[in-house]
Amino acid sequence: MFQRTLITSALPYANGPIHLGHLAGAYLPADLYTRFLRLNHEDVLHICGSDEHGVP
Repeated sequence: MFQRTLITSALPYANGPIHLGHLAGAYLPADLYTRFLRLNHEDVLHICGSDEHGVP
């Protein structure tokens, strides 16, 4: 059976100085999982930081 996978990461925003948690908390795991699925020939869409209502 053909299955599509959608992976999203939170919209990045500044809530203080940039630190390793910004990368390791949301973006790195999502990217690694996306790459893993693609290596297994899965149909994957990875969207990072979409905002349907606009960013001020």
